[in-house]
Amino acid sequence: MNIALKVHSFRSTGFGLGPAGRFYVFCFCGWLMLLGLAADGKAVSDPAKIVGANACAECHKQEAEAWKGTHHFKTFSEMPRKAQAKQISEKMGLRRIKSESVCLNCHFTVRQKNSGQEVVSGISCESCHGAAQDWIKVHSGFSGKTAKTETKAEEAARWKLAESKGMIRRHSLYQLAANCYSCHVVPQESLVNKGGHKPGSAFDLVSWSQGEVRHNTWYSQGKENVAADAARKRMLYLVGLGVELETGLRAIGKATARKTYAFEMAQRVDRARKKLAAAAKAAPDVPEIAGMVELAHSAGLRLKNNQKLTAAADGVSKLLVSIAEKYDGSTMTGLDGLIPKPDKFKGTARKAGAVE
Repeated sequence: MNIALKVHSFRSTGFGLGPAGRFYVFCFCGWLMLLGLAADGKAVSDPAKIVGANACAECHKQEAEAWKGTHHFKTFSEMPRKAQAKQISEKMGLRRIKSESVCLNCHFTVRQKNSGQEVVSGISCESCHGAAQDWIKVHSGFSGKTAKTETKAEEAARWKLAESKGMIRRHSLYQLAANCYSCHVVPQESLVNKGGHKPGSAFDLVSWSQGEVRHNTWYSQGKENVAADAARKRMLYLVGLGVELETGLRAIGKATARKTYAFEMAQRVDRARKKLAAAAKAAPDVPEIAGMVELAHSAGLRLKNNQKLTAAADGVSKLLVSIAEKYDGSTMTGLDGLIPKPDKFKGTARKAGAVE
């Protein structure tokens, strides 16, 4: 198909008609796997290495309580009962929502049980921070000492080891964002075109991370559920936009039909690149933002263009990794006017307090 996609209202959004730009070609062999990411950007969570939220809650009681008040937690019991979920499952030919992989990947945490798998919770700790079997004891072991006797060098080595074993920590913004967008932008075309599933959420990394899912109580020893400071919000906003762009480009590349899924993904990409263009003007000292915008226009948003769209997405991914490693947000004050304010946050963050 050589015809550029158009939105549902058939108004042109410029898909495939942007400036040719300079095409970025990166050697990406092994790059994603070094980051612990699958080909679609989502962190690999092996069901055989899932330990379950209770294991995390032994130490992270406040964080577990915050999680229990979220939609991530409630999806375990509420989602399968919803009329819309039942309608989608019927259209997809699914008999049981909790035993079909098309639903499991994004709505639940799945653990290996004997020769099969079982759903153990909704979206949980390991959905975001990685299957914990290999790193849970490492990250909490204080190098075989105590918090007071472990040296700084030993602590740094411990965290490095935990990360090498699959732990996604708070500072790993790109990996965390990739996990979020891998589900908040629906990854399966058939779920949308055939099942009638929404193409994705009106997701924003700042609004959602600072709302009900906020659980920043560890470093305050449970005294306060700390909000992200201005610098971190800038990073959340920028990396979130970049991952939305990357995810959308990959989705269009995989799309096979001129139907809802392809149209909606093209709209998401168009919105993301416009917001990134504004961010590039607001933060001119971060040239990687302009690089992402250029990549966003380097491949036409049309079907049967997977090679170029994937190459563009790979380029965006590499720039995002560079941004996450190179900047901390402290110099990006120009982004402040673009970042969603508290009245846009998704839900209310739990107040820290005593846990029985």
